[in-house]
Amino acid sequence: MDFQYSEEQKMVRDSIREFALSELAPGAAERDEHEIFPIEQIKKLGELGFMGVTVAPEDGGAGLDMISYSIAVEELARVDASCAIVVSVNNSLVCYPLELFGTEEQRKQFLVPLASGKKLGAFALSEPESGSDAGAMKCTAVRDGDHYVLNGVKNFITTGSHADIIIVFAITDPTKGSKGATAFLVETDRPGFEVGKKEKKLGIRSSDTVQIVLTDYRIPMINRLGEEGGGFKLALTTLNSGRIGVASQALGVAQASLDESIKYSQERKQFGQPIGAFQATRAKIARMAMDIAASRLLIYQACEKKDRHESYIKEAAMAKLFASEVAVRNALEAVQIHGGYGYIKEYPVERFMRDSKITTIYEGTNEVMHFVIADQIMGR
Repeated sequence: MDFQYSEEQKMVRDSIREFALSELAPGAAERDEHEIFPIEQIKKLGELGFMGVTVAPEDGGAGLDMISYSIAVEELARVDASCAIVVSVNNSLVCYPLELFGTEEQRKQFLVPLASGKKLGAFALSEPESGSDAGAMKCTAVRDGDHYVLNGVKNFITTGSHADIIIVFAITDPTKGSKGATAFLVETDRPGFEVGKKEKKLGIRSSDTVQIVLTDYRIPMINRLGEEGGGFKLALTTLNSGRIGVASQALGVAQASLDESIKYSQERKQFGQPIGAFQATRAKIARMAMDIAASRLLIYQACEKKDRHESYIKEAAMAKLFASEVAVRNALEAVQIHGGYGYIKEYPVERFMRDSKITTIYEGTNEVMHFVIADQIMGR
């Protein structure tokens, strides 16, 4: 395995880092405080090619590899985890399934504007009564001639109030359980689509999370993504890719927590010396750095297997599980190192602590990740 970045990957890292520091950093705290969606920053990221990092150029994307994608999400999350998850969702949960399952017509109509940043996408699987148990969804899609009629409510939809296109999962055959689910490309400017309540969240507060409501929403058959009844398989395939994005987001938060801890421990003095000279502080920082290095290797392993078109289910689950736990642990340690200052909003580690926790929950809870890993190792 080559542990060196290619020249192309270095260029991606340098360009996205410059963007994050110049465009995201100045307003990150204010956007978090007032729950302001980073719409202008997302538009600029689209112009730079980061809304469809691995999508082929003929489909509107940048045509880069998965490690470049991971680098981009990590660098954004080091500054603003909310912006990072918007980018991750558009890339992993919307563009990727369109690449895999979309028809040529769907790729032209939907993938090209999504990958080029002209439109924004979202992914709607969870419902008020079905989260990890996706097979229990209640949203229905009933055939009516050359259309389907969708009715139901979807929960916890990242970017839901700003998305132009949402991949929505609905039951087309209630007698088949999860095998009766189908995916649809829902355009949010059509009658019958409504944004419901916006959630008040602990972290990633400038990334909107909403309910969406579908009431007699008529959708043409050409907007069905994949085969009828193939929705659950499509969702699982998509979430495997999404876990790489979430792991990379977690890695960025973990790295930011370490960066701020090193900076503060070299500046803050107690008992006549910087607190970074104390053995307890140094041990914390050493462990934080070690866990970050391990997370990055797990993520890149999953990236390389995906690029080689090999199964990466286990590797993505491991990367997501480990990196998210590291993000929470590092953020907590960063607050501890900052002492009382870590608990106030003047210092960014307070935000890192709040932002870190969600990475253990979405794209499959960490409890579910244990099952996924065990299934891949031992079989069901």
